[in-house]
Amino acid sequence: MPVTSAPATAVSGVAAASARPGAARRPHRVAVIGAQPVSMFNLAVPDMLFAKVEVDGRPGYEVELCTPEPGVVGTSGGADIVIRSGLDAVERADTVIVAGTGSRADPDPRVLAALRAAAAAGKRIASICTGAFLLAEAGLLDGRRATTYWTYTGEFTERYPAVDVQPDVLFVQDGPLVTSSGYAAGIDLCLHIIRTDYGAAVANSVARHALVAPVRPGGQAQFTETPLPAETGTSLAETRAWAMTRLDQPLTLTDLARHAAVSVRTLTRRFHAETGLSPLQWLLHQRLERARELLETTALPVDLVARASGLGTADSLRQHLLRRVGLTPSDYRSSFSRLTAV
Repeated sequence: MPVTSAPATAVSGVAAASARPGAARRPHRVAVIGAQPVSMFNLAVPDMLFAKVEVDGRPGYEVELCTPEPGVVGTSGGADIVIRSGLDAVERADTVIVAGTGSRADPDPRVLAALRAAAAAGKRIASICTGAFLLAEAGLLDGRRATTYWTYTGEFTERYPAVDVQPDVLFVQDGPLVTSSGYAAGIDLCLHIIRTDYGAAVANSVARHALVAPVRPGGQAQFTETPLPAETGTSLAETRAWAMTRLDQPLTLTDLARHAAVSVRTLTRRFHAETGLSPLQWLLHQRLERARELLETTALPVDLVARASGLGTADSLRQHLLRRVGLTPSDYRSSFSRLTAV
């Protein structure tokens, strides 16, 4: 399944400038809108992950929670929280994220107006879970690809027929707009934003510190109520961990199946059930992540980066990287290298 983030927007605008070492840079400002009843989890995820980003010893982001009426805000879980900033925080932000909300059927007009103004100003706008309903209600998703939590896909499609709904992905980027499914997919969306702004090495470091999975491709399937295969046995996590230590070596379906002690057919079926990807798609994604980290953190020649990541040749790396992020290896390195200039 292809990654659904748009390559052309991978390192555009503020993101590309802030990623270059030595450039004058302030923290990237993120406003997270909590429209009550708001999801506490959706509010916490951006604050938790962006706060862990440090570049050259300085914070990479400033996160500000905001709401139309500052003060006590109700949550979808029944608890109350205090949000001190109003929607003027959106004007100060570079990126605006709309958390999931129970008010998808009757959104606050002030939130919609703030979102339209942010779009007109060229800001990056994202949503987690049902936050996509507010983006669609504001008219920002017409003619664009978007997703939301799979439970609400039918309702979303019926209410917003002008939106190209992608029902089976974790997140999707279409130009400056990024939408994700629910719950843990919000983590994937935030890691995707961090990777876009600061590169794969920084995003993967944040994932490790937060004890969450590394960046997953946006095209990975949501985990819906589709039954898992009936086979008995253990997860393929050990086989994936084994493969991660051998990305620079040729690995075939037979090699993976032999390690997992299953048939190739069973391997493929279980792999897809656990990751949403085929074994070879998963391998390609991990190899590209390894190549990106090497381009960011080492001065290895491109042909050695290709071999060390298992992509074979410099031409192969170039083709896959162009397809994934819209940059050649040399352009990617110049944008995201974490090496100090001599």
